[in-house]
Amino acid sequence: MGTAVGTVWGRAEQQDFRSRVRGTMLGAALGDALGAPLTGLDARAVREACGDDGPDGPREAYGRRGAVTAHTQLSLFTVDGLIRAQVRRDTGAWHPPTDVHLAYRRWAATQSDWGPDERRAEDGWLARQEWLYSRRRPERSCLSGFGDRGMGTLEAVRNPEERGPGALTRSAPFGLLVGWEPGLVLQLALECAAQSHGHPAARLAAGAYALLVHGTARGEPLEAAVGRVLAGTARQPGHEAVGEALRAALDGVRQGPPDAALVAELAEDGEAEGVLAAALYAALVCEDVPHGLRLAVRHGGPSAAVGAVCGGLLGALHGETALPPAWIAELEGRATVLELADDFALEMTHGAALHGPDGASPGWLARYPRA
Repeated sequence: MGTAVGTVWGRAEQQDFRSRVRGTMLGAALGDALGAPLTGLDARAVREACGDDGPDGPREAYGRRGAVTAHTQLSLFTVDGLIRAQVRRDTGAWHPPTDVHLAYRRWAATQSDWGPDERRAEDGWLARQEWLYSRRRPERSCLSGFGDRGMGTLEAVRNPEERGPGALTRSAPFGLLVGWEPGLVLQLALECAAQSHGHPAARLAAGAYALLVHGTARGEPLEAAVGRVLAGTARQPGHEAVGEALRAALDGVRQGPPDAALVAELAEDGEAEGVLAAALYAALVCEDVPHGLRLAVRHGGPSAAVGAVCGGLLGALHGETALPPAWIAELEGRATVLELADDFALEMTHGAALHGPDGASPGWLARYPRA
């Protein structure tokens, strides 16, 4: 990969960036948690569970309120991999897809191990969070893609026919590399999607989501970001399906008031580009974040996936303060999400002070080992 573009951070810019990182990570987790109890239900069961307006907050799934799924787990490990890539860059090793793949390998271990293995010093702090050692409906393609040391690439993708949303829902953190050029953000998201989801549309949906977050996290209006994404991905493999899905979301906005039936229609059978379109539509037409998340999940399709992507978009657009505090209070793993988000913001704004040429913080390197 090429090199990223540096950013000069003032105090106000640092505070805004931290809020948007927190908003993206918490918003995606909230959408995931809201949709988790509804995924796979039929329309009647969804109405019985939460009425016509959608859930009024996190409900019970996996034995607790506010439980998240593999969508959130993998998104957290994406951030872990991106921080490790920045830390390892000081050693002259600069290949972020490899560091992200190693992070996904650490996630894969949580899906089969009983709990953290303290003997693995290279795991860092995230893989020692016991609450992550729960299997929460992971896609088989993710388990197979990260189940061995071999890494999928754009030249040799894993699961070439896989079109589900598992790569899409973990890709918001790529968009938070706001000091990078959009082309580099897209390239990294595509390379990391190929590690589990080989279908061109699934890969490009993940890349398009990263670009939407990248634009909104830098203050761009969401609809303007969509236009930029359509132009920037027009020559990529899979652009026909992804472009059609994004334009369908925009057309839906122009048709009239928010329509839950249209969310379900856009999401269709859970293919990545449909999930992205449904989430984008809900984010564009909503009155506020709670309204958007309720709209995103109140259907019998891939509710957790649509909710997670919608939440990521709204969090990047509006920042942490727009999220409903009462919902956040019930979110599983809230403390971990916040700590990781703050670490990511700190790495992006002060990385040179943490592990630059003038010295390294032992505490930081213990959290994010270079090994």
